[in-house]
Amino acid sequence: MRRFLKILGVVTLIVAALAVWKREEIIRLQSVLTLFDADRITGNFSHMDAAFLSTPLPKGDRPALPLPPGPAFDLPPETEDWITDRHVTALVILKDGALRHEGYYLVTGAMDRRISWSVAKSFLSALLGTVVTEGAIDLDAPVDQYAPALRGSAYEGVTVRQVANMTSGVAFNEDYLDFWSDINKMGRVLALGGSMDSFAAGIKTRSGPPGGAWHYVSIDTHILGMVIRGATGRGIVDLMSERIVKPLGLEVEPYYLTDGYGQPFVLGGLNLITRDYARMGELFRREGRIDGQQIVPQDWVDASTRPQADTPADGMGYGYQWWIPPQAEPGEFMAQGIYGQFIYVNRRAGVTIASNAADRGFTAAGVEDQNVAMFRALVRALEAADG
Repeated sequence: MRRFLKILGVVTLIVAALAVWKREEIIRLQSVLTLFDADRITGNFSHMDAAFLSTPLPKGDRPALPLPPGPAFDLPPETEDWITDRHVTALVILKDGALRHEGYYLVTGAMDRRISWSVAKSFLSALLGTVVTEGAIDLDAPVDQYAPALRGSAYEGVTVRQVANMTSGVAFNEDYLDFWSDINKMGRVLALGGSMDSFAAGIKTRSGPPGGAWHYVSIDTHILGMVIRGATGRGIVDLMSERIVKPLGLEVEPYYLTDGYGQPFVLGGLNLITRDYARMGELFRREGRIDGQQIVPQDWVDASTRPQADTPADGMGYGYQWWIPPQAEPGEFMAQGIYGQFIYVNRRAGVTIASNAADRGFTAAGVEDQNVAMFRALVRALEAADG
């Protein structure tokens, strides 16, 4: 009995030591498992750095791109129901660069840095465009030319273009509501401080040939990050800060969620205030040019925001990490993320809309159409108000 108690004591000490050693990882995993709980999701989405590793994205000393106030206008009657039904937390509306509406809901505020989710993909696309234009990346070269760690993975031989327009052919389960899906396994790797590079390189299965059927695969965007790093020899945070964030002029310093090796979660880990999401939309509404400086090459802005893949005829179009709504007019495009994150641009009308939400029903039938219809209704209301 004495020997048993001694062994039990040793085992208890080992378990306690492991618990202390892995305390941060355990806390982060617990945070991930409750991230989308109904009573926590809104607060979590405004404080993601409390649940994950993170790093600042320096904004520099440039003054924020001005958003001068314009005349107020009446929101369409259906807006109130949409805000309630879709659990909207922020709505910022610009017309011709002027701030026409700004609202915050569900006990959130203007200075909350909200999680981008896949809106971050469109930011990375902007950065990719600068590297492609300078000639450091060939869109038709295989990704493993720039990221040798991908040799032997399902990405070997897949071109940068095919990854950018989501025709990589890589098998990846993107079901956010399935605990065992690839996208949720990836989330747990991130939370536990694992390596996103290793996770990506460990994908071995294809669902079809590269360049074939369009299939939305979030990890594709991490591959683009690996390609950019390999082609330039520089980190994403430094490049994004230098080429996009600083010249654009943001109001509040953003941050990226990171893996345990300091690599930013480029496919969904940006956190900005909603006015700064709107500023990114303005950059693309203005064809990549701010105050006489071409921040993102115009050719890339145009190419990335028009269809580049053969998507289902009755659904959204897809460019290079940007979405094009059904029956879109020229210059109408979107960045969007799960749970209701959007940057919507209508260049003809001069309108940019940024909205954030904590919408647990975002996958329900008809919700995507409802969101697009709301943005278009806001455009019509602005045009009517301005005569």
